[in-house]
Amino acid sequence: MDYLQDLNSMQRLAVTTVEGPLLVVAGAGSGKTRVLTTRIAHLIRDHQVPPYRIVAVTFTNKAAQEMRERLESLIGPSAAHVVMGTFHSLCVRILRADGAYAGCARDFQIFDDSEQQAVVRDVLRELNLDPQRLPPKRLLAAISRAKEELVTPEEYPTNGDFWEQTVAKVYTHYQQKLQRSNALDFDDLIMRVVRMFQEHPEVLGKYQERYDHILVDEYQDTNRAQYVLVRLLAGRTGNICVVGDEDQSIYAFRGADIRNILEFEKDFPGAAVIKLEENYRSTKNILGAANSVIRNNTERKEKNLWTQRGEGEKVTFFQGASEWEEARFTADAIRELRRRSGLAFRDFAILYRTHALSRVLEEEFMRSGIPYRIVSGVRFYERKEIKDLLAYLRLVHNPDSDVSFLRVVNTPRRGIGATTLDRLSSYARQFELSLFASLSYLDGVDGISTKASRALSGFGSLVNSWRERLVSLSLTALVTAVLEESGYLADLQSDRDEDAQERLENLQEFMSLAKQFETGSTVEDLGTLLEYVALISDVDTYDTQADAVSMMTVHASKGLEFPVVFVVGLEEGIFPHARSAWEDGQLEEERRLIYVAMTRAQEYLFLTCARQRTLFGAVKPSAVSSFVREIDPRYLKEVGSSFLGFSSLQTAPTRQRGAEGGPEAAFRVGDKIDHKVWGRGMVVAVDDSGGDLLLTIAFPEQGLKKVLAHLAPITKV
Repeated sequence: MDYLQDLNSMQRLAVTTVEGPLLVVAGAGSGKTRVLTTRIAHLIRDHQVPPYRIVAVTFTNKAAQEMRERLESLIGPSAAHVVMGTFHSLCVRILRADGAYAGCARDFQIFDDSEQQAVVRDVLRELNLDPQRLPPKRLLAAISRAKEELVTPEEYPTNGDFWEQTVAKVYTHYQQKLQRSNALDFDDLIMRVVRMFQEHPEVLGKYQERYDHILVDEYQDTNRAQYVLVRLLAGRTGNICVVGDEDQSIYAFRGADIRNILEFEKDFPGAAVIKLEENYRSTKNILGAANSVIRNNTERKEKNLWTQRGEGEKVTFFQGASEWEEARFTADAIRELRRRSGLAFRDFAILYRTHALSRVLEEEFMRSGIPYRIVSGVRFYERKEIKDLLAYLRLVHNPDSDVSFLRVVNTPRRGIGATTLDRLSSYARQFELSLFASLSYLDGVDGISTKASRALSGFGSLVNSWRERLVSLSLTALVTAVLEESGYLADLQSDRDEDAQERLENLQEFMSLAKQFETGSTVEDLGTLLEYVALISDVDTYDTQADAVSMMTVHASKGLEFPVVFVVGLEEGIFPHARSAWEDGQLEEERRLIYVAMTRAQEYLFLTCARQRTLFGAVKPSAVSSFVREIDPRYLKEVGSSFLGFSSLQTAPTRQRGAEGGPEAAFRVGDKIDHKVWGRGMVVAVDDSGGDLLLTIAFPEQGLKKVLAHLAPITKV
């Protein structure tokens, strides 16, 4: 029993309560993984339960691997015999053995996302339906939701609107094609097992006899199909232990049903409920602030996280004049805390509601020489939608850019295939023309169909029309025209999955960048914008595996912890998200999200926002998030831009210089500088670039580099 000695009283109770249904409400940082693994060890060592009669279900392979490693350290090699893994891996195991009862062969294939989309595209072709109007990803999302609710094609409603009728038709043909291919998709794995258990009691009885104890991690994230599965498996013994926290249920958009954990005692009469409320992660002030926010939710079990740790620093709240001041404050705070506390860059995390907020932070970090990495995402300028838009703009600026041409000529799809482009490229090479210039001679290109020729000609006309309007449109109006008239925006808007919405927000955020470069001459403004992006990408050379600040959405931060956490963009309409105002239950979901964000912090928690923000192409005043106002004032301190002795903060990376110039105006040819990435160098040229200084610097190891004076992490030596 020595492995029980390091547990607190409630953890020990959760481990040793072995008979009947048990709900372990595990608050953030309360040691739920330790409880789960120790409970399994206790069942095997002290209750002689054979390892193979225990099932432990997780949501990720990583979590399962971590749990197995911990279990091995407690009980040795016998840990390998515990049935441990994700819901999907458990169902694959069952179907490989008894899939005949579910109507599938033992050697079935599992189709991944790309294969599923290919099947749907085939279905659309057969049904003569337009994939532009009915995007395969959106159809698959609807089919997935149906399967999560255990709704078969035969049961899918057909008396609804056009969309519902179409989904029903596609769903039916999609399943037929999977069946003919001897394939299942991920949702099928769980649905088939549940259906098999419901329709063949003898098969269910076999697995109920085999598995004496069922353990489920992150129970608040289960959907209906997963809920029914574990309830069926535990039907004989009632020995089911679920661990979770309804306050951290943040995946409703993926089908998670918070009612599963809230109604556990109703589903399993006589269930024991044990609350793990001692937090080992955060200080008293951080926990107090988080608790004061989450207790405003009504869909929750009453609990109060506490800790034996010290009071710690109060939660710091900063409201900047703009998003640039917010970013500068964040960078200054990181530098100051590193100086004072000796923290590494990897000890800091920046959390935001949407990736669109990362752009200004990324630029400030690059200017300040702070290394960073994007977790579960990519850097703003490396995201596909941003690279696509930049390719369009580069083609408008320089039609002879073949790289830009090839990237967007069939994005969105215009029926211009690889064979057509190969023939056009051959013609261009033969007559030493750019691909765009070759569009003027399509009649002379062999092997291009009339349909493809019309599509290419139409694309050329689009680009030419934008070029002709450079003198009449502002830069932001040009960007809007490109997005709308190319069909790119409509293509994304028709795709209603979570990723599409984020991509739309990123494109709207690009409008904020374009707005900063408007001076009245769009031709010059466009060139300056493209130069700026090229330069900022050139400076961005940090190794993502090195010591770096982590930047991520709050959803991606689940399960992680950091000594220092910044939650940025805490404004109404951003966090909480605007849709929470009209969607039932969405505000409570958003509040759970801020609770997750706050409880990632161990030592320091910073909450920041801006009085006005240039977001989605418009400068708008911003109201402080209602979540900040919900924090008990005794846990919170509000600071200004001079906090910790910081220098005054700039409100934006201005491109205008007065006669006397700014700090960057002091750079002259011959100046020696120190660059935080490239080292020591010398200024060899100084040029004007849209009101800023473009410096050409010679580095002994790197050669010549061009940087914008206000942006580059440089100091004079």
